[in-house]
Amino acid sequence: MPTSRWVVVVPVKTAAAGKTRLAGVLPESHRQALVRAMALDTVAAAVATPGVVRVLVVTADEPVRRGLPEGAEAVDEPLAAAVRQGAVEPGLDAAVLAGAARAAEIEPVAGVAVLLGDLPALRPRDLAAALDRAAGHGRALVADAQGTGTTLLTATPGVEVRPRFGAGSAAAHEAAGHVRLDVPQSSSLRRDVDVPVDLLHAAHDSGPRTRAVLGTTDA
Repeated sequence: MPTSRWVVVVPVKTAAAGKTRLAGVLPESHRQALVRAMALDTVAAAVATPGVVRVLVVTADEPVRRGLPEGAEAVDEPLAAAVRQGAVEPGLDAAVLAGAARAAEIEPVAGVAVLLGDLPALRPRDLAAALDRAAGHGRALVADAQGTGTTLLTATPGVEVRPRFGAGSAAAHEAAGHVRLDVPQSSSLRRDVDVPVDLLHAAHDSGPRTRAVLGTTDA
């Protein structure tokens, strides 16, 4: 029977390491504020999504951890602790696996959905629709608007997620056994923010935290 319960895992880089391709158009303080705002808007949308029973955020960024909305919780895992002590920034894949392991411990009968924290325009109905589609596959993914990146990666109960984030991640995830879902191009789930042109849409359609940050810049 397809799962209707999901734990969403959101890996978030520290603000200093996040969205470096925006460094040329945003002052450093605004870029870091934007990284945090986008992550928190993404988490808020996940919390509000039907079928999502828990949202786990894996990050070493203390302002993000402190700012999580009700219904979301930070995962206290070794990688995050190491970063806070000055170690190297962990990769997204390691953060995903840490969050997925925690999800399996606390909600073993729920599916795991990995959602990247750069979807500030995410609408709960779009995430819910994608999760409904994902329930029919052991492993699945949603690609970004360009079709090359990954915005959502899922695994049903008892199936291990296989993260391969980085350049060309959609193809890498398909090769690892994740089925590419036929999600409409218009879905907010496909509208991640990576490059300067993405800011034009984010300034108007995003959640309140992201709009507030972009409203203080000339971008």
